[in-house]
Amino acid sequence: MTYTPRERRETREFYLFVSPWLIGFLIFTAGPMLASVVLSFAEWDVITPPKWVGLDNYRMLAHDPLFWKSLGVTATYTLVAVPLHLTISLAVAILLHQKVRGLGVFRTIFYLPTVLPGVASLMLWMWIFFPDGLLNAFTGLFGIAPKAWLADERLALPALITMSMWGYGSTMLIFLAGLQEIPQHLYEAAEIDGCGRWSKFLHITLPMLSPVIFFNAVTSMVGTFQVFEAGYIATQGGPNNATLFYLLYLFRNAFEYFRMGYACALAWVLFGIIMALTLLVVKSSAAWVYYEGKR
Repeated sequence: MTYTPRERRETREFYLFVSPWLIGFLIFTAGPMLASVVLSFAEWDVITPPKWVGLDNYRMLAHDPLFWKSLGVTATYTLVAVPLHLTISLAVAILLHQKVRGLGVFRTIFYLPTVLPGVASLMLWMWIFFPDGLLNAFTGLFGIAPKAWLADERLALPALITMSMWGYGSTMLIFLAGLQEIPQHLYEAAEIDGCGRWSKFLHITLPMLSPVIFFNAVTSMVGTFQVFEAGYIATQGGPNNATLFYLLYLFRNAFEYFRMGYACALAWVLFGIIMALTLLVVKSSAAWVYYEGKR
């Protein structure tokens, strides 16, 4: 196939304009990913040259108690935080979908926590959960003894899960967009048939929102498996590794213990776990996700 001079010029211009992205992708994304694959089969302390050890890094995972501990903590966090996150986001979206005066102001207020820097939000929540913080001051009004929320092995993870509910704004916004796309004639027809609010929610709102729920569930699951800041800043993985998230353990191996090869192996195991769970959710979506026009 021969190209005209104009087509060849347009092709050159195309590659010229996309070259910054291609170069950046190769240098900052694809290159490091390929390097981490190779390093996961090596022992490397960042200073001395890497030493090939084959599958030893992956074999070590089975005998590493902190690997299983961090995986369990992260899985527990995900199993609790994701349903709560979706429920709260959907409830707030439904409230903000009502026709009331000053709705734009309310939407802005509920979305504002999302634009705050993550570290600033964590510092605020840490102040709330400190022994002399706002939460203990409030519970003290009812005669409840103060608790060390972030220093108690039983309470630290629930406290971090509570902190995570603060960032529901983006998910809420996606739910709100989905609610606005539901045809109003479906609700009108349901009202004519005598359906109540709960019945309309179960049989119209949830089925029509199922693609949005599916999207938010997958993105939230991927995000919670990569949680890092809360464990690193608020609790440093303690007490007694009760909040040792997987990514925090990976970070420590890479930049505190200088076991970069083992950290790369941890990273690719996490990639495999997230990929497997995502495929599982995608496969299950055929049974509960409804797409309008699908036969």
